[in-house]
Amino acid sequence: MALLALDNITKRFGSVAAVDGVALAVDRGEVVGFLGPNGAGKSTTMRMITQYIEPDAGEIRLDGMPLAEAGRAAKKRIGYLPENNPLYTEMLVCEYLDFIVRLREVPLAERRASIAQAVGETGIEAVYYRPIGELSKGFRQRVGLAQAIVHRPDLLVLDEPTEGLDPNQRVEIRRLIGNLGKERTVIVSTHVLSEVQHICSRVVIINRGAIVADGSVAELVARAEGLVHVAIEVQGAGAAEQVRGLDGVQAVDERAVEGGRTALTVTAASRSDIRPAVFALAKERGWTLYELHQQTTSLEDLFARLTREGDA
Repeated sequence: MALLALDNITKRFGSVAAVDGVALAVDRGEVVGFLGPNGAGKSTTMRMITQYIEPDAGEIRLDGMPLAEAGRAAKKRIGYLPENNPLYTEMLVCEYLDFIVRLREVPLAERRASIAQAVGETGIEAVYYRPIGELSKGFRQRVGLAQAIVHRPDLLVLDEPTEGLDPNQRVEIRRLIGNLGKERTVIVSTHVLSEVQHICSRVVIINRGAIVADGSVAELVARAEGLVHVAIEVQGAGAAEQVRGLDGVQAVDERAVEGGRTALTVTAASRSDIRPAVFALAKERGWTLYELHQQTTSLEDLFARLTREGDA
């Protein structure tokens, strides 16, 4: 049985379907990267998982128990770091974590050990007695991670945990999340693909409220490597329409350039080298070719193709 199961959940805000029939199962020990462009539905899905909002349709289960029935018992098993990382800046770090363990109803006899473990795992010993308002953005994110794990949850939900950090701080937070994921199930949302490749074992891509890809990092990298981009610049009528009909072509982006020429970016399966066919088309139809070259795509290209407006 999966630790977390989303069964066709939907959430609408007025006429907008922020999440539209999402189905997902997350097993114990997985570190899942939840990817998507801004407005794709990542944060809304996470807020439903953490019970901040309720789905309009569908069901979310934790260990087989519907969240709507489990209530506070489920919340005790979930740790959450929201995107805006709300902290009480006037508190000392030690005061804040003591406040959180009380809110989380950690048994009195376990509180000191729970705080010590969270402090050690997030590396905030040096700022433990400092006011949160005096901390750097990087240390504030560490404190946010500490509050999310201080009650030792089974499921850790992190919404854009590296947003607003500088490159060095991003590396440190990625390392911390990677270590946290060794003993917990983690769902981390982001739109930074390099972070997913560093810390996640699985990737789920969401676009316009629907899941458009789900697989291991290796599977999606292989899927990306199975595609190529072919850049074509041509002068001739109907070029885009003719190229779309070639075997192996999956997508064609078209734009006009100076001199009445057309620039095409073609996404095709790597098994099909379409360049000879393009050359033959140009010869047959009297086109003038100005450019024709091919390059391998990356995971970033796959993400862009899956989340392109209207592509889902």
